Amino acid sequence: MNTSTEQHTAFFDESSTSHRFVADLLEQADIHINGNRPWDIRFNAHGVIDNALARGNLGLGESYVNGEWEAEYLDEFFLRLLRARLPERIKPTQLMFHSLRTRLLNRQNARRAWEVGEKHYDLGNDFYAAMLDSRMTYTCGYWQQADTLEEAQQAKLDLICRKLELKPGMRVLDIGCGWGSFMAYAAEHYGVECVGLTISREQAEYGKSLMNSHLPVEFRLQDYRDETEQFDRIVSVGMFEHVGHKNYRQYMDVANRCLKDDGLFLLHTIGKNIRSTASDPWVDKYIFPNGELPAMGHITDAAEGLFVCEDVHNFGADYDKTLMAWHRNFEAAWPRFEAQYGERFYRMWRYYLLSCAGAFRARNLQLWQFVFSKEGVLGGYRRVS
Repeated sequence: MNTSTEQHTAFFDESSTSHRFVADLLEQADIHINGNRPWDIRFNAHGVIDNALARGNLGLGESYVNGEWEAEYLDEFFLRLLRARLPERIKPTQLMFHSLRTRLLNRQNARRAWEVGEKHYDLGNDFYAAMLDSRMTYTCGYWQQADTLEEAQQAKLDLICRKLELKPGMRVLDIGCGWGSFMAYAAEHYGVECVGLTISREQAEYGKSLMNSHLPVEFRLQDYRDETEQFDRIVSVGMFEHVGHKNYRQYMDVANRCLKDDGLFLLHTIGKNIRSTASDPWVDKYIFPNGELPAMGHITDAAEGLFVCEDVHNFGADYDKTLMAWHRNFEAAWPRFEAQYGERFYRMWRYYLLSCAGAFRARNLQLWQFVFSKEGVLGGYRRVS
């Protein structure tokens, strides 16, 4: 046994009941403790297993950020972990409060809604510009006929425009507009006017460059609940994950109020397979505060009586490719940001991107695009792909 292997092995106690329990579980997922394959877990400190058993992914993620364990291919580690359904076999008692809090409290009310903008989206436009495509599109690309991130994001934007059946002169509301990639693309290629809502000051500041250009786009720094105008079309790409189950119906009420009777509304959102599961505690604490993924039933329940669902499209597997492309860009750009953000941020961001890629690859997470109308499209809606 070489010195490196001896060092990692020293942090695994084979005589411990909890350690043996976890080792047996990991073997079922084809993950070896202190193994040599790139998806195997290797320990750098004591307490990783006990922390994970007590606090689930919150403990596992914090241990990783602290440098207490390694897996070269984190995405493959999580793919195997999730496909073997191991998280379902562990019930961390210390996370009961988190689960109750996410179910009982409205953590996405108008006051709390701004927290994710300040903590996540306001990290810095330069940082996101280095990680994302040239349009700064921070949502899943459409890889059906794409070979690069740039192509996949343009294909996604065009897909949305075609699903909405955009025509020159239409006014479009973008709920959660990000850095305006959809608005800029739709205005330039389909001749529409766009109004975008964001709760990120950095995004709104970036949007001034688009507002001062020849494109008919407007950024509004406001909560979606405060919008009252009516539009020909509404789009919401990657924002519904911040709405929360206690606000789903209100969100749909706002969309219904702001959409003209003959309009179309496209909702693009990450989703989960099981309604009753709580939000991931590590992601909630370190990446997207107050975030919550909907199940499909949440969306259809909230839309009932307000919209006719014309189309549903799932291309969740494409988020795996998108996240891996973002990770490659992040790694390549990291030397420029290392002094500003530091090693803990690097490990946190790597854990975020690669664990999410593994979850989409395992098909634990989905990506849905819904197309809604208010009264039903006469003659039927024409499916676009």
